[in-house]
Amino acid sequence: MIYIRRIPLPGPLAQQLAALTAILEGHGAHARQHARTLWNRSREPRRGLKAALNLMAPGYQRCMYCGDSEGTSVDHFEPIARNPLRTFDWLNHLLACSFCNSNQKGSRFPVDEAGRPLLIDPSLEDPFDHLALSLAVGEYRARTPKGTATIDVLGLNRAVLVSGRLQARYVVGQALRVWRSGQKVGDGREQARQIATIRMQPLADVHQAMLHYAVTDAAQHLFAGEADLLDILRDPELRSSLLRSSL
Repeated sequence: MIYIRRIPLPGPLAQQLAALTAILEGHGAHARQHARTLWNRSREPRRGLKAALNLMAPGYQRCMYCGDSEGTSVDHFEPIARNPLRTFDWLNHLLACSFCNSNQKGSRFPVDEAGRPLLIDPSLEDPFDHLALSLAVGEYRARTPKGTATIDVLGLNRAVLVSGRLQARYVVGQALRVWRSGQKVGDGREQARQIATIRMQPLADVHQAMLHYAVTDAAQHLFAGEADLLDILRDPELRSSLLRSSL
């Protein structure tokens, strides 16, 4: 999971969503009974939301939760059943694959004692504040209670993701070394090709974790035997091309 920068919606779509929210507000205490039906009937706004989320998503429109599969649906971060008035709230929409949306998250939405979400919203906060990705084994470790809940609800350590991250670690490493070769001979085209290769890889959390860890105190240990790779990951030109940050 990586940080996703939310973009502003086109004016007409934002107006449509506001009008639909007003309809639900008009139902008062009965809004929950009408929210799902109104959502299913609102095909044009749903298409607009999907298009906007596709522009935000990493790689080839990857799921904003697992980062592996294609994002095929608009997920309500806070479920409709819990808060129907957020059914058409742009800040409540994320792109999800069918497995994360239906098999994993579904209507699960854990909260703490104060009622605050225990799931990470990658468009609101940097997941690396709550999660640590072990590049050696491809698994997440929780830094916070929110990280623990997110790993559990989204199944972030399911076997297919773990093995995929290990493969991505190898592919990204190779691409970075080719990028450096292009840099040394002034081949900007090759550099751009390798940047595109990395950006379009599934599991973007791998190269983002590599970039994050390269400037930590543990970097020498984490990249032991790969001094060349660590040097590349610290290159300002590379970092400006690839690093996503919520700051």
